[in-house]
Amino acid sequence: MKNYVILLAGGVGKRMQTDIPKQFIVVEGRPILVHTAERFQCNPQIESIVIVCVAEWIDNLRSLVEKYSLTKVRWIIEGGSTGHDSIRNGVFFLKDKIDSDDYIVVHDAVRPILPQKAIDEVIRVSHEKGNASSSIACHPPIVYTEDFESGIADVDREHVMLTASPQAFRYGLALKCYEKAEEENMHNFTFTSSLLIHCGERVYFAKGTTSNIKITTKEDLALFEALLKVPEELLFS
Repeated sequence: MKNYVILLAGGVGKRMQTDIPKQFIVVEGRPILVHTAERFQCNPQIESIVIVCVAEWIDNLRSLVEKYSLTKVRWIIEGGSTGHDSIRNGVFFLKDKIDSDDYIVVHDAVRPILPQKAIDEVIRVSHEKGNASSSIACHPPIVYTEDFESGIADVDREHVMLTASPQAFRYGLALKCYEKAEEENMHNFTFTSSLLIHCGERVYFAKGTTSNIKITTKEDLALFEALLKVPEELLFS
């Protein structure tokens, strides 16, 4: 039973308003994607990594993998037109390469603040339950809206968990669900956990961290730079 990573780097980052995909923006001397890949590179539980990349940047990525000695990056494949399709591409690519009882860890390349304990926790829970999503309790008030200009109801946060990548799954389970999505021509599941729920599966939570930000805007870039200076033991407690 081995653990493989599907690292998602297929987006173009329009909201960042830069000339290059946001995962290739250099912060503290390294592209964001490299920061993220190195988190899995140094985790002893990870066997190999497949990076799902925006097509026009695959050659550039190959150069980065060599430059930064990312030896666990075994495959680089082309992403899809949506997040769902990129994950599906990764899942289907591994079909004849890993066993159904192996596990895949799906993670966004633009979530580079990833403590080793967060990786270990999502792997641990997935091995026990078959799947796991990095999750935190919801503390801010949540208001339901229909027009994004006004709110009409409170949402009971006592029954809400905030989930994010990394998410981990027994490979055979993930493959079955993505094959079902293809049969139903469904391509709108941004998270694999949402697809599992659609397929009638219960999803399980692994302890996450609020520092696991997704870099989407220039404000997020500034926060990432600040978090890089925080000792890792303070990022996951």
